[in-house]
Amino acid sequence: MTRFLGTHKGKLDKKGRISVPAGFRSALAGLGEQELVFFPSYTQPCIECWPARVFDDATAAHDGLALFSSDADDFAGAVFAQAAQMRPDAEGRVSLEERHIATAGLTEALLFVGLRRRFQIWDAERGEAYLRGSVVSARDKGLTLAAGPRTDPRP
Repeated sequence: MTRFLGTHKGKLDKKGRISVPAGFRSALAGLGEQELVFFPSYTQPCIECWPARVFDDATAAHDGLALFSSDADDFAGAVFAQAAQMRPDAEGRVSLEERHIATAGLTEALLFVGLRRRFQIWDAERGEAYLRGSVVSARDKGLTLAAGPRTDPRP
């Protein structure tokens, strides 16, 4: 199972390169995955980052949409047409596309936000505001998770 956990500060250099946080690289290695799919979020001002295999599984339902339908085309245009698949180098660096940087409004200071199966790259200031708001929103909505199957063998 992929677990991108935590919030990590980072930097965007002048050439558009970032370094994927070590903990996120470890999560990728645990999957046996090396490829990441990057695309601008169409719900938030950030970049979505998914392990390629997880992205493929999560978006497989697109195949169930009617071919050439406006729903299929809209989703494909919002996600697939905007996506780039990249492999971090030995130091965990990748070069983000200029259009991704511009769409997400990234500056030099970044915030990498772990979201379990994926992570996001935010401008640091906006990312911190997003996290503060998400905690308040989750609390106000009373969000919780249903208890999963018990895995502890003790009675």
